[in-house]
Amino acid sequence: MLKTGQTPLQHLRIVFLLAVLSLLYSAVSGQIPPGYYNTASGKTGETLQIALYNIIKGHTSLSYDNLWGAFYATDSKANDSVWDMYSDIPGGTPPYQFYFGSEQCGTGGSGGYEGDCYSREHSFPKSWFGGTISPMYTDLFHIYPADQYVNNYHSDNPYGNVTAPSWTSLNLSKSGPSSTPGYTGTVFEPIDTYKGDFARSYFYMATRYENVIATWKNYNPNGAAVLDGSSYPAYQTWYLNMLIQWHTQDPVSAKEIARNDSIYKIQHNRNPYIDHPEYVGAVWAPPTIWPEPTSYPASFSAHNIHLQWVDATGPVIPAGYLVRLGTSGFASIPTPVDGTTYPDTGTDQHVLFGVQNVWFKNLNPNTIYYFKLFGYSGSGASIDYKTDGTVPQIQQATGQ
Repeated sequence: MLKTGQTPLQHLRIVFLLAVLSLLYSAVSGQIPPGYYNTASGKTGETLQIALYNIIKGHTSLSYDNLWGAFYATDSKANDSVWDMYSDIPGGTPPYQFYFGSEQCGTGGSGGYEGDCYSREHSFPKSWFGGTISPMYTDLFHIYPADQYVNNYHSDNPYGNVTAPSWTSLNLSKSGPSSTPGYTGTVFEPIDTYKGDFARSYFYMATRYENVIATWKNYNPNGAAVLDGSSYPAYQTWYLNMLIQWHTQDPVSAKEIARNDSIYKIQHNRNPYIDHPEYVGAVWAPPTIWPEPTSYPASFSAHNIHLQWVDATGPVIPAGYLVRLGTSGFASIPTPVDGTTYPDTGTDQHVLFGVQNVWFKNLNPNTIYYFKLFGYSGSGASIDYKTDGTVPQIQQATGQ
């Protein structure tokens, strides 16, 4: 069936190209191969990220021109139109639709107005990694067909949340100053339905290019606002928080699963964060307060300032304990603050879960010391101390 604006010759060319692509892509199964993620089992944090990098690295890289053809397999709607996340209105009627081939930029238009033509959008801007550098430049996991006019508003700005847009697209994507805490520059906000798609593309980029992303920070000022110059966590805290929120609020969709399978047929690697959404939390634990431990240790006792206890139990067990010392009564011992870590000193000692004892040494003789024991979960900015109820405490005097 001819689409609006298509000539018979253009229609025949599209049918032929689809047939060729079907033959090429049907040769490889798009499903997750058995055992594909076995080497990632049981790992968390940076260790998991590196394991995933080793699984998905070395993919088959396309030429830039071949991206147009790949979109037929990766980004086609049921009606054979282009799945453009910058113009689509899920559950509604899009203001316009693009059709493959005849309406791609350079063939069907130049992007001079919204709805003119679709382009190859680097959702992770190419200027952030140095331009036409292989294989990032043609990696389909962050490249989508998109309205060129709207693409220009995204430009090389970060994604972000916008409450006072300076420009709004026909499907209500927005450009304007960031309202995400931690950044006030210009950002581009896609509609809610696709925020998770873009977030998982960014988690993929940090993982697939774990070996080089630390060098990208200074290529572009907008990239520098997002990248932190490290392999892990790779992104600035404000951006990582937002990506995790987008990932959580917009779960993996059937569209993403099908796209992941289609890209696997072409590139022979996968986006782990689509196959296993839980990997996002396992790799990048959000820097928020964790659930506190359920209860305190039992049998808290002291032997010559050698403190001992029995580990706490319950649904949430501690990651460890902070034992604090005071010299003028229990009230002199400050209560730790969630999200704050305290270095080991003469008055603070950290003990891992399972150790169940600690020594305080080099104390004054014939002196009474006071101790409190706080369990905590998480670590770093996510640490959560148990401070309610009756905090275990004990006093002990040193000898001669």
